[in-house]
Amino acid sequence: MNERLQKVLSQAGVASRRASEQLIAEGRVTVNGKTVREMGVKADLAVDDIRVDGRRIKGPQRHRYILLNKPAGYVTTRSDPQRRRTVLDLLRGVREYVYPVGRLDYDTEGLLLLTNDGDLAARLTHPRHGVERTYEARVAGMPDERAIERLRIGIPLDGRRTLPAEAMLLNAGRRDKDGVVRLTIREGRNRQVRRMLEAVGHPVQSLRRTRIGPISDRQLKPGAWRELTSDEVRRLSRLATAAERPRTP
Repeated sequence: MNERLQKVLSQAGVASRRASEQLIAEGRVTVNGKTVREMGVKADLAVDDIRVDGRRIKGPQRHRYILLNKPAGYVTTRSDPQRRRTVLDLLRGVREYVYPVGRLDYDTEGLLLLTNDGDLAARLTHPRHGVERTYEARVAGMPDERAIERLRIGIPLDGRRTLPAEAMLLNAGRRDKDGVVRLTIREGRNRQVRRMLEAVGHPVQSLRRTRIGPISDRQLKPGAWRELTSDEVRRLSRLATAAERPRTP
């Protein structure tokens, strides 16, 4: 059945729909030997020869849902032009074409989802869905209550205030030199957590993501990964579906 090319790529587990559109725009997709750059082109995976970077796309594989505890020093992408280590280097034994859902900075540690379920990945990463992500940051100096309240209310970044966030100083009342801040945000601007904390005068020394929506795992060691349980997949799917429903006045 003919469908829009970006939908075909997403359903085949190549990338999310938005990422598939980027692949098309970059001229990396061919249909029957012809490079496609327009978004309106339709194709049928059962009939047409569809390739990404010269690699022929096959029918949908079984869906994989992987939770990785990313260490610092890895880039969140399938390949890197600078030849740095990527998160795919940590997924030994995974043969399916999985890709990261969202990003973690090179120096940031913590939980990262990877999947070949393009529809779910698109719903989880779309800004309107506001999927919560929780981080713990060790920062320079000890933030006071005013700094924590500013994080909660929102910080102007690039001329636009961040959405209200949950913020807590985890080592309040101690005589520590540096603070440990737990921050939960519902958007994913570039280096947002680092920039928010720098804006209140407490640059990040180390940063770790500890939760993605309902998913957390304190027992997962850095560099290790596991499959999501069927219950975790259902909870993620319900979260993304609920976010799509229009709000009643």
